[in-house]
Amino acid sequence: MVTVGDTAPAFTLTATDKSKVSLSDHAGGRVVLAFYPAAFTGVCTTELCTFQDSMAQLNDIGATVFGVSVDSPFANGAFAKENGLEFTLLSDVHREMITAYGMTFENFVIDGYTVANRGVVIVEGDGTVGYVWTCESLGEEPDYAAIIAHCSQ
Repeated sequence: MVTVGDTAPAFTLTATDKSKVSLSDHAGGRVVLAFYPAAFTGVCTTELCTFQDSMAQLNDIGATVFGVSVDSPFANGAFAKENGLEFTLLSDVHREMITAYGMTFENFVIDGYTVANRGVVIVEGDGTVGYVWTCESLGEEPDYAAIIAHCSQ
């Protein structure tokens, strides 16, 4: 798993509009990566809706938020539309990013099915990891106030 001070692994993933999004596109800015196991599940919906509710604060302090899951761009798009999510959801269907960041969760619902673990990584403007949180159980949500406080520094 990435730790504070590491260089954040580069990535290029597909967004819900089928565009490609790379970490390098946001060099110099702070990026909040919110990893979630599966669209349309209870805790994931609560988590991403809470990020949506925090968007004004995060935008005001210059942070860009991306949700990251192994769901397809189509599933993520439907999930975003249904929940009024205005930040970008990224699809890591090949599981390259969640592997590089150490955010895999094995045997989710089905033996052999790997999804993103619930976690948050904040990449600083210089490309280093400044904050890492991972859940101890998939039912746990991140400390949103701590994320906003870190981004406010």
